[in-house]
Amino acid sequence: MGQDVEAREFSREDRTLYRAKVRRCLDVFARMLSERDFSVEHTHVGIEIEFNLVDDKGDPALKNAEALEAIADEVFQTELGLFNIEINVPPSRIEGTGLDTLQGTLRDDLNEAQRKASQVGAHLLMIGILPTLQEGHFSRESLSANPRYHLLSDQILAARGEDIEIVIDGVDRLDTTADSIIPEAACTSTQLHLQVEPDDFAPMWNAAQAIAAAQVAVGANSPFLLGNQLWHETRIALFEQATDTRSAELKTQGVRPRVFFGERWITSVFDLFEENVRYFPALLPIVDDEDPLVELEEGRVPNLSELRLHNGTVYRWNRPIYDVADGRPHLRIENRLLPAGPTVVDTMANAALFYGLVKILGTSERPVWSQLSFRAAEDNFHQAARAGIETDLYWPSVGNVSARELVLRQLLPLAHAGLEEMGVDAAVRDRLLGIIERRCIVGRNGATWLIEEFEAQLRETADRLAAMRATTQRYEELMHAGEPVHTWPTRG
Repeated sequence: MGQDVEAREFSREDRTLYRAKVRRCLDVFARMLSERDFSVEHTHVGIEIEFNLVDDKGDPALKNAEALEAIADEVFQTELGLFNIEINVPPSRIEGTGLDTLQGTLRDDLNEAQRKASQVGAHLLMIGILPTLQEGHFSRESLSANPRYHLLSDQILAARGEDIEIVIDGVDRLDTTADSIIPEAACTSTQLHLQVEPDDFAPMWNAAQAIAAAQVAVGANSPFLLGNQLWHETRIALFEQATDTRSAELKTQGVRPRVFFGERWITSVFDLFEENVRYFPALLPIVDDEDPLVELEEGRVPNLSELRLHNGTVYRWNRPIYDVADGRPHLRIENRLLPAGPTVVDTMANAALFYGLVKILGTSERPVWSQLSFRAAEDNFHQAARAGIETDLYWPSVGNVSARELVLRQLLPLAHAGLEEMGVDAAVRDRLLGIIERRCIVGRNGATWLIEEFEAQLRETADRLAAMRATTQRYEELMHAGEPVHTWPTRG
């Protein structure tokens, strides 16, 4: 969804041409995987983080254009809602102290952006869902001005043929509708990128799917939506529903959703792109002038624009990425399931866990996915989103076990080994994975802190909105202080 497009209407001819062009791109991509060099000399990683903008009371600040103008830094970009912006941290090598370098860059960029944006009454907040969002913010008027968001919203609503319905049962029950995809803007995430070679892509993607539940359990940070306490990681359910192009009848028929965990372990990155083309109709059928076959046969690297744009409208929690940098093609896994925040150091700890586990499990002689059904991995994922760090998960050779114990006794040692194989300095991996360890020991992540703080604030005020505002303001204060969330005190 990050690719710029112009406002327009699409004809039947546009869709016919686009379908043919996407299939041509897919054929070329298949040839490239066997003919072109996708090798990775040094492992590069990258991070994108979506932020909410809040005013001095902790309410949404619908000021992303003003904030971006004040920040004036190309690493910050617009996002779907007027209360969102995003940072794209330039990729860096992971070995040595690379993760420390990435953390320092992110921290410095955030501090400078916060200083500048505050001059126009907007403060940056890293959180999965902003607690102070209200029904009035779920309107088309809250969409960013960029034409691509309005175009995408129109296409999703046209495919549905009706307004978007959001129904989530948690501690409370939410049942609401929206006339655009603006509920998606409530889902602010951290996206982790890992560059991989074609032969390594399938096992590493499979590994990423297998550990998705553990990631969500320890990283949950989204317990509230529109004044309701729902799941510990409500973003998962909200995002699945906010971009759903299916009517109730199509759901009953078993048509696949565009927010897609997947349905099987894969044997090649090609499997995922081929599934996208086979299962999902185009939302943005925009045809580029490039002929990818001509580019390939004349020795150039094709952009495969249609295939990439189509891939950007299928929202896999672990998405395959084809890209071209410095004239060379490469592949990445984009891990999209984590919320933003709570702090920069928590974000880096989550990243270290992901990178280390994917590396070690993706190169295992007896892969975890050979012992774990895909359905069990998906069930784990949604259970972790509901119950967070206190959930129970199924894991091979262990059975049903608490997420905290699974991470402490099984996954953290593997993550250490994976980071060591990637050449990450011992002090860096000990520091970052130590944060995950302490979260599990004390049972506190962003979601549990938010719930405890809100309950304490509510006891004092007996006003839910006032308690949400006070909780948000306290969260903002602690986020900028920068200490990891497991150390945060609550008023309770």
